[in-house]
Amino acid sequence: MNTHKSVFVLPLIMLFLTACGKDTQLLTAADYELNQENNTTSKGIGIGDTPETFLDAYGDYDIETSIEYGPYQALHTDEIPFTDSIRTILPTFFIDGAPVTIEQICTENEIERADLLSLLSSEEYLQNHTVIYNYMIFTWEDGFITDIHSEFMDYNEDASYYEDLEAEPSK
Repeated sequence: MNTHKSVFVLPLIMLFLTACGKDTQLLTAADYELNQENNTTSKGIGIGDTPETFLDAYGDYDIETSIEYGPYQALHTDEIPFTDSIRTILPTFFIDGAPVTIEQICTENEIERADLLSLLSSEEYLQNHTVIYNYMIFTWEDGFITDIHSEFMDYNEDASYYEDLEAEPSK
């Protein structure tokens, strides 16, 4: 198992099960590109920025929060404990190149949120669609951004990884 990917599986599953019923703006694929020269986002957010600056740029988007590296959860922006050791993640699914919400995927495919991972990693679905999951992770300490990573998972290339995960017995 690729250790790098396994770090994000639990948060990804938690993301599927949280953030119900809220309308949010969607980031584009270009929004996930970091300026490599100064490690800033397309919205100008960088290392050392504050919660106010971050929320001015991303407050209208889906923000999930991991407190002390626990599971990601949907918190209202005024509930995010930026002065603690946390990570925030900005996630977007791209189906056939278009950004979509989890709710849109579930509605269009008439499934429950709990069935989302099975759908997106199924051979049948992936024969007809491209599925990319982009996410940008911000690490926070004492109210300041200390690290930013932007990554993606290509379900069309990595679906077998998720199938293996679903086949593992629960502990």
